[in-house]
Amino acid sequence: MSEALRVAVVGVGHLGRHHARILATLPDVTLVGVADPDAARAAEIAAAYGTQPFAAASALPAVDAVVVAAPTELHAELAGPFLSRGVSVLVEKPVTRTLEEADRLIALAARHGAVLAVGHSERFNPAVAAALPHVTAPGFVEVHRLSGFRERSLDIDVVFDLMIHDLDVLLAAIGPDVTAIEAVGVPVLSPRIDIANVRLTFASGCIANLTASRISFDTIRKMRFFQPRAYIGIDFAKKDAELYKVVMGAAGAAIDGGKLEVEKAEPLQLELEDFVDAVRTRRAPRVSGADGRRALELAHRITSLMAGGIFSGGNSK
Repeated sequence: MSEALRVAVVGVGHLGRHHARILATLPDVTLVGVADPDAARAAEIAAAYGTQPFAAASALPAVDAVVVAAPTELHAELAGPFLSRGVSVLVEKPVTRTLEEADRLIALAARHGAVLAVGHSERFNPAVAAALPHVTAPGFVEVHRLSGFRERSLDIDVVFDLMIHDLDVLLAAIGPDVTAIEAVGVPVLSPRIDIANVRLTFASGCIANLTASRISFDTIRKMRFFQPRAYIGIDFAKKDAELYKVVMGAAGAAIDGGKLEVEKAEPLQLELEDFVDAVRTRRAPRVSGADGRRALELAHRITSLMAGGIFSGGNSK
């Protein structure tokens, strides 16, 4: 494409606003509109970023690509018609509510030659990019993603809201084969699971222990990999990464390492730049529809073990 890419944002709540903000600044991109059923919100965001407001996705002008940042239950309904017309879509995580919906979007994108990307923004975190090349044979991974309570994303469990970020990173780092799952989850301040602990066993033998909470006083987003003779740490919030290795010298074993060099960049901007480039060049995005489906499938396997009641858990092989 030699002309500016025409892009719109569907859903301009907390996250959609930031998509609009960044798209309005990207070179060779024209933000042609934002759509939201809240007319006042659409008008506010449109005015802030120099574009036009629309009450519905169907009212948008002709576009080359859209970002769908609406509630999860609407992802398939909103993304499907665009993909059917060959319009590329970046849909926020989780990709859809069900695996069947995800399969339908993936099939539509393939059939009509559209790019389907999924907004797992932590994959674009510069700390992740710096750390993952050093992850080779982890035996144990410890993950904490804790945040305070907020009255949004309460239509989904914390596994789909927060933990799914870490599931996606783990699947990319270790591989897709999870052979066993132990899980426990508790609804505390909402009807959905607000805090969850999960233990995953991968085919490689690696075990990952994950905790996700949206009812904590502290904000923590960390992932730590332990492998033979090395430790790799990621602080998603601070965008820091560190590597420590055991090295052998004349005097014996010693610890060497420290902070890794990390690019100073906003993950969401890197995600949108990747999406725009994928649309222009017709290549696969870094996080594809298939990647989003894998994370969704694992999240469903986990939450199926938590379906038994207020305090529930189990083991799945």
